[in-house]
Amino acid sequence: MVSRDFGREKRLLTPRQFKAVFDSPSGKAPGKNVLLLARNNELDHPRLGLVIGKKSVKLSVERNRLKRQIRESFRLNQENLKGWDIVVIARKGLGDLENSELAYQFGKLWKRLERSKAKSESAATSGVNDSPHA
Repeated sequence: MVSRDFGREKRLLTPRQFKAVFDSPSGKAPGKNVLLLARNNELDHPRLGLVIGKKSVKLSVERNRLKRQIRESFRLNQENLKGWDIVVIARKGLGDLENSELAYQFGKLWKRLERSKAKSESAATSGVNDSPHA
């Protein structure tokens, strides 16, 4: 079982790590007021990066609350997200959501990312284009 902590090794820390996800995301999960970009990281644990700017969430207390809620949701769901580097990009209106609404929305987004990873892995292992229009 993976430890459920959120130590340094579970965070995207450098601009280079963020840039790698921005430049070539292998998974995307758009949500209401938020976008998740993900990229395979070849590690046995996921890593999280947050982009919550003043432009999208004005008050620092709101930005900090969002960061806490997103990190907690990530921490509880990280076993299903192994091998991903994930960047969460906040958009206008995210700060207006209640904590319970945030938890619900991120629960759905993590599941969507998990499904997209399963799809990409099955496509990679089959080595065959499953599209009938190939």
